[in-house]
Amino acid sequence: MQSDSIARPTLASYLDDYLRRGDATVFVQRRGLRYVRWSYRQLVLTARRTARELESRGIGIGDRILLCGENSPEWVATFWGCLVRGAVIVPLDKDSTEDFVFAVQQQTNATLILAGSDVSFAESLNLPLLVLEELSETVASHSAEPYPLQGVDDSTLVEIIFTSGTTSTPKGVLLTHRNLLANLQPLETEIAKYIKWERFVHPIRFLNLVPLSHVFGQFMGVFVPQLLGGEVHFHDTLNPAEIVRRTRKSRISVLVLVPRMLDTLREWLALNYANRSEKVDQLEDRIARAKGARFLRRWWMFRDVHRQFGWKFWAFVSGGATLDEQTETFWRRLGFAVLQGYGMTETASLITVTHPFKGGHGSIGKMMPGYEVKLDESGEIIVRGASVSPGYLTAEGRITRDAREWLHTGDIGETDDAGNVYFKGRKGDVIVTAAGLNIYPEDLEAALNRQPEVRASCVISWNGVDGMEPAAPLAVIILRDSNAGAAAAVERANQSLAEYQKIRRWHVWTEPDFPRTATHKVLKREVAQRIAERMKDEDGRIRDEIGTMKDDGGSTDAISSFIPHPSSLSSLDSMGRIELLSALEERYQIEIDEAAFTAATNVDEIERIVRGQMGMSSKPYPYPKWSRKFPITWLRLLLFYTIILPITRVMSRMRVEGVQHLDHITGPALFVANHVTLADHALILAALPPRLRHRLAIAMEGERLRDWLHPPAATTWFVRLRLLAQYVLVTTFFHVFPLPKQSGFRRAFAYAGECVDRGDSVLVFPEGERAPRGQMHMCPFRPGIGLLAKELNASLTNDLTVPVVPVKLHGLYELKRRQQYFAPSGMVSVVFGEPLKFDSREEPITITEDLQRRLEAM
Repeated sequence: MQSDSIARPTLASYLDDYLRRGDATVFVQRRGLRYVRWSYRQLVLTARRTARELESRGIGIGDRILLCGENSPEWVATFWGCLVRGAVIVPLDKDSTEDFVFAVQQQTNATLILAGSDVSFAESLNLPLLVLEELSETVASHSAEPYPLQGVDDSTLVEIIFTSGTTSTPKGVLLTHRNLLANLQPLETEIAKYIKWERFVHPIRFLNLVPLSHVFGQFMGVFVPQLLGGEVHFHDTLNPAEIVRRTRKSRISVLVLVPRMLDTLREWLALNYANRSEKVDQLEDRIARAKGARFLRRWWMFRDVHRQFGWKFWAFVSGGATLDEQTETFWRRLGFAVLQGYGMTETASLITVTHPFKGGHGSIGKMMPGYEVKLDESGEIIVRGASVSPGYLTAEGRITRDAREWLHTGDIGETDDAGNVYFKGRKGDVIVTAAGLNIYPEDLEAALNRQPEVRASCVISWNGVDGMEPAAPLAVIILRDSNAGAAAAVERANQSLAEYQKIRRWHVWTEPDFPRTATHKVLKREVAQRIAERMKDEDGRIRDEIGTMKDDGGSTDAISSFIPHPSSLSSLDSMGRIELLSALEERYQIEIDEAAFTAATNVDEIERIVRGQMGMSSKPYPYPKWSRKFPITWLRLLLFYTIILPITRVMSRMRVEGVQHLDHITGPALFVANHVTLADHALILAALPPRLRHRLAIAMEGERLRDWLHPPAATTWFVRLRLLAQYVLVTTFFHVFPLPKQSGFRRAFAYAGECVDRGDSVLVFPEGERAPRGQMHMCPFRPGIGLLAKELNASLTNDLTVPVVPVKLHGLYELKRRQQYFAPSGMVSVVFGEPLKFDSREEPITITEDLQRRLEAM
């Protein structure tokens, strides 16, 4: 990269550029079942208002503010508001321990905390609190005119990032405008060379999976995408299947993630092949054949994989930890670009960065302009330059660093003649043998991770439980299958290692994953401590299980910690199972088949599901896209007005009441109705005003729709055609979507959220079946309706809320009992109740019970 960069006095100058982009989207975040979008203009105006809110609270230049919450547009607006005001941001991970946060508060003397509603420790800090989700409403009364930058220059502190874990005294890294600009401006100069080509793929969308509380997350969420006028999408789960679906659905161009997530996505892709009855070794054979092939050839060879990610997706940007060379090779051979940067908090994120179109394979890139970088006699990377932090904030006070002083990174590296830097490992992790030879754990881990039995590994320095043995590498291994042999995997790994590197000790880790940091680095110190604790019996005596440790059958203890009564799942209702399933998916970053999970009866079966030993148990529920596109949408209107409406009017001669309650509904709504006959949805459609009638998606029994589309194998071809015709006709006439009784609720709810985001209302019959004798109290509402009502309005502003409209059908059961097809005038009525709005903090079961009481009373 060239060193001549665009001169900017402070970071605030970027806001002028953002304002010129106007109403172009800058952030997209999923909240509940909906998506919230922020424009560049909205970001700038909210930041200005936030600066004035801080001023009104007496917060001035240099005052410290704690900022903690999930990635969100409000988080970024707060960041910019503090930056404009001159206040110093102290970003914290939302999962930080209370002790750590109290220690940070004491060291920084923070005067305010802005936190998400889900941050448990926010109210216990005895500080004024602003809830991030309520930021727009809180600052709405302030002026959005340009805020004067007084007393802010390039030496002004922007933030203090605490990097120490909970086991040591927190140490805060000081970062100024100058530090961040030193890395941003060279990138801006380089991007300017290619910006003319960006219009052909505009907008470039980034899906950022790294916490904004970390400097790499900020770099790729707050700064770099905006240099391209791009969009940043935030996601609320690390489930690989959900990430791939989001990438395809939102037409993401670039995934920003840590190396561990790339490994997880790789594992998911291999499992996907296995579930499609394609052997994983066939995938490996294809990857081997792709070696040396040109980019377009590789892209064509793996077009099925690119179809899964979406045709616009092309690159991974990895940071925060070391990327395994094998993982990088895997994704490159699939035809994706893999970019990575190397740096640390003290260098404002970057020291080296790979070029998207150039670069050495396996390297961590070339040095950024403005740095002096060299290797000392031990091979450690040391740096100095404008981006290096001016010092630290500790419990003892501020420690200032001389700008001419070299920063020791603690990392071992190598360079080649082209200037590419290669990461060899952490200096503190290097294991020195009795012969004085250095063993880099990363080399051993790479050899282990290539073995088919190994899902993950880490290599630690082991001195024995009592610390009396000579230092030697200990391989800690997570097996893909509890029945796999660790010894065989270690033996094959040793074949690719030098004699002095060979693994002679190993330990099978029986939990599904290692303890990790927020950026998914393995906490090796904690791994070593846990192993030492496990190897001591109740009397404190040491059991020698290293290298011969037998697998105890899995991670049941870890799984059971999620379950209130691990001996049985019978006490969990459907909502409890959904919550447990979601927690397991989030914890272990896997996708679980809901049908298999619903059928599970004990912890052992859940263990098998989590380990991938129980595959998909049934055909998927259908969510067709064709039913909501032209010409089907026009055909649906034609069929409704020529067939459905005339028949409904003639046969029912129904009376409509309460329609005035719908007058003020201008957007989508959630209609909740009792269920009596097969004709219920047609009656409600006929009763609705045209503006709501024309845009309505109707939930239908999911199992029935699935069985129509995927009948049992023994079904004759004639019956198959009849069932297919039923499915096509019902979907075309009424825009139905599946709402299963037993499993698949989350996908159904997600589809409902998509409908609402498109401007469609949703009709649900929460009884799940036609009420016996038409009496609602005999068929309790399923609790999912409460969750749906809550999630459609999760953390949304008032102008985006979805009103819940109760609908009561009268007179239909009497017709059904008499087997009478034509009703006298006024016998059948459709009654619309007053629209309801529920607090998103209410429990789903409370919302469900309230809805049922209201409908029964209508």
